Amino acid sequence: QVQLLESGGGLVQAGDSLRLSCVASGRAFSTYTMAWFRQAPGKEREFVAGINWRGISTYYADSVKGRFAISRDNAKNTVYLQMNTLKPEDTAVYCCAADRSPVGVRIISQPYDYWGQGTQVTVSS
Repeated sequence: QVQLLESGGGLVQAGDSLRLSCVASGRAFSTYTMAWFRQAPGKEREFVAGINWRGISTYYADSVKGRFAISRDNAKNTVYLQMNTLKPEDTAVYCCAADRSPVGVRIISQPYDYWGQGTQVTVSS
């Protein structure tokens, strides 16, 4: 069983930056597609960003494109989400997810096999 642990969330003002981290247990991290999802109160969970196992291909939701950047360090079993120019509408619980399939980044949540508990990001106006 793979465990994912997020960190780096917090309360910031609009325009600020945050970097989220997600550390995975186990030896197979480098083979997983990784993604970040978020869920705001009263809303459905939505895809934010994803990265393939090599770290070569990345994908972003239109709402964060140009502001957020996903990256990974397979030697550290860690995936990151750099969030810049944060907006109040970015307020949500951010979760990382791992997909064992070699298909590549998928923007729906169902295929992902492992999930972290999430970290709260709150952006004040």
